[in-house]
Amino acid sequence: MAGVVTAPRQFEELPVFRIRPSRGWVSLQLRELWEYRELLYFLIWRDIKVRYKQTALGAAWAVIQPFFTMLVFSLFFGRLGKMPSDGIPYPVFAYSALVPWTFFAQGLAQSSDSLVGSGNLIKKVFFPRLVIPIGAVTSGVVDFLLAFTVLIAMMLYYGVTPTRHVVFVPVLLLLALVTSLGVGLWLSALNVKYRDVKYVVPFITQFWMLATPIAYPSSLLGEPWRTVYGLNPMVGVVEGFRWALLDGTTAPGGMVWVSSGVSVALLIGGAFYFRRMEKTFADVL
Repeated sequence: MAGVVTAPRQFEELPVFRIRPSRGWVSLQLRELWEYRELLYFLIWRDIKVRYKQTALGAAWAVIQPFFTMLVFSLFFGRLGKMPSDGIPYPVFAYSALVPWTFFAQGLAQSSDSLVGSGNLIKKVFFPRLVIPIGAVTSGVVDFLLAFTVLIAMMLYYGVTPTRHVVFVPVLLLLALVTSLGVGLWLSALNVKYRDVKYVVPFITQFWMLATPIAYPSSLLGEPWRTVYGLNPMVGVVEGFRWALLDGTTAPGGMVWVSSGVSVALLIGGAFYFRRMEKTFADVL
């Protein structure tokens, strides 16, 4: 009669690990995000290539949208409405605001729908989900550089010389990126559960544009309301760009610091909310 074969004792005492989803607020795990930096690079490159694939005008769309918006503003607000422009030619005044605004608005639209658009990838492969909205926003830097080149050409045409404050342009671009990503993290996480978000984003963008001094100067407001106006984080970005490039008659002052604080708060809050909801993305998508 065959004896009973028992498993070696070393296999009987192996520890048992139970994997549970995280609960409540979790850490951002930025080290893990850094380990997947190559994936972030490829996602950015993918978004850049896909954006203008099979389009007749290609990357020219990065310039067409803000340029033609500037023409409309120049006609109705500048020529017909006689809107003040702080001593700056109105076309340059409007376009200098539309360049960072377009970067922000496109980043917001791309990031808010980025998780739903990458649903198949999220369900099949593990990686920090934060890289998806970050890549969607960062890919817009290429479009910004193209539109910014046209802005420099317009300044030369109108005889507007960049000031020494131009060195702050990268910092202001970073502020626009932080604002776009911060709001995008909130909306992208909400969009996974509530698909109505993608229909709400255009309305948010339109209202936000009217609440930002693009067609008009913030100098129409007196203090302290002008500083309070900086609670709209894009106010600091737009007025900062004009100050850095055009040296308008009105310096942005404290509104830039107020806008910066709001932008950082949006980013931190959005990142923690995103991480909290991250465990449900694969199931819902």
